[in-house]
Amino acid sequence: MRHEGNGAGEPHATDQPDHLSPWWRNGSLVAPKAMLFYEPLFLFLFLPVTFGLCWLTRQLAWIRLPLLLVASLVFYAWGEPGFVPVVIASALLDYSLAKFIARGAGWAMAVGVVANLAILVVYKYSYFLVANVLSVAAPAEVTYVPRIALPIGVSFVVFEKITYLVDVARRRSPPASSFAQYLTYVLFFPKLLAGPIIKYYEIEAQFRRHPAPRETMVLDGFRRFMLGVIKKVMLADVLGTAADATFDLPPIGVGFADAWWGVILFTLQIYLDFSAYSDMAIGLASMFGFRLRENFDMPYISCSITEFWRRWHISLSTWIRDYLYIPLGGNRVAPWRVYLNLWLCFLASGLWHGAAWTFLLWGAYNGLFLMLDRLFLLRLLDRMPRVLANAITLVIIMVGWVVFRAGSMAQLRAFLVAMMHPALRGGTVGWNPDTVVALVAGLAIALGPRLPKISRAVAGSMATARSRFAWETVTLLLFAVSLCKAAADPFKPFLYFRF
Repeated sequence: MRHEGNGAGEPHATDQPDHLSPWWRNGSLVAPKAMLFYEPLFLFLFLPVTFGLCWLTRQLAWIRLPLLLVASLVFYAWGEPGFVPVVIASALLDYSLAKFIARGAGWAMAVGVVANLAILVVYKYSYFLVANVLSVAAPAEVTYVPRIALPIGVSFVVFEKITYLVDVARRRSPPASSFAQYLTYVLFFPKLLAGPIIKYYEIEAQFRRHPAPRETMVLDGFRRFMLGVIKKVMLADVLGTAADATFDLPPIGVGFADAWWGVILFTLQIYLDFSAYSDMAIGLASMFGFRLRENFDMPYISCSITEFWRRWHISLSTWIRDYLYIPLGGNRVAPWRVYLNLWLCFLASGLWHGAAWTFLLWGAYNGLFLMLDRLFLLRLLDRMPRVLANAITLVIIMVGWVVFRAGSMAQLRAFLVAMMHPALRGGTVGWNPDTVVALVAGLAIALGPRLPKISRAVAGSMATARSRFAWETVTLLLFAVSLCKAAADPFKPFLYFRF
């Protein structure tokens, strides 16, 4: 099985048989480029114009929603012009069906959910399904399978749209008062490409009030946005370049040190990269007067896999709980059904992340450890010192990230074997000072709260107005350096853009 990626350092999208050759291979056909939050086009044109118009019209409540809708349409059309009509047509269908769903029409609910899932199947899973069926049915005859480019953020868009329909059926939220309001919810540009996944009832009141941006929210939001840019460009991208170099080694050339070096780098990269996007999204939304939910809560200080999934990608975890696990019976069924439901939910989570056997295996792996937590592992970890329980949980998480990141089943086997054999020598990918600095800073961000002295020292350094001014000055300088670095470095999209 060969694994195809997008040539941009992202987790790859599909395992495929060697004899099946998609037209999108190793970046030879470049996917549409999103408008990155930290590139000049966004920072010096799109954001100032959009924010300036919203600020100047902050006393005119009726115009703010149309402004945000137009801005969001332009933002998404810049990277995915061909998918915009699909989103608009699908949103119009949701809006129409919601009126029937509110009256108790079960058929409308079924049509809405099926229509949204069909978008995922066509764009995200059709190639995977066809390629694997043909590899079994006619492996010798098939040499070409066409592939549809995956729209950026399609999974986030579809999940939010399904959430809206289900919540209307549950009477948790009313149908949108206008199509413009609902379409703005779907396309709201800060969270559009990679979340957090926002439930309609969580933000409906904000859209209805058309909140005006306030100075405190603008300043706090821009600070959060700057920190996200710094985290992405100065840390995640540096670590990602080194991680990619390790994972690009041929399976036969992976040694013990290579495997652990690569997985440690990727463990930090994916957290810093994804949480950086969430920081930017939450910060931008705040600048426009909206509050989005947090998506991360220091996940790497978790002392069990159960705790990890309460802290990691919170909006997805709660979505799975509310819209899949509870409808399957939740904790109200027999114990064996609870374990099966947990496993099925995380199998679905793996499939949501990508159409590949490695993603399915990653979901099954996490589901297995959640089952083990309920059976005995959680009680065992609770009896241990917190530092030891944290360390064991981190190792389990890192093994899972190998499954997630592996480019093929052969590479996965090579990395897992190498991680268990200290004497195994390999290619030993070199390191440089930039990588080491990013590694140390990433470890401090990810694990600092596990060390109370560090947490108290950071809190103490913000106690006075002078120290806060110093921190903000350093943040501004690092933000400026990050923008220069982003302009000079090759294009590095967020890891979750293609999920």
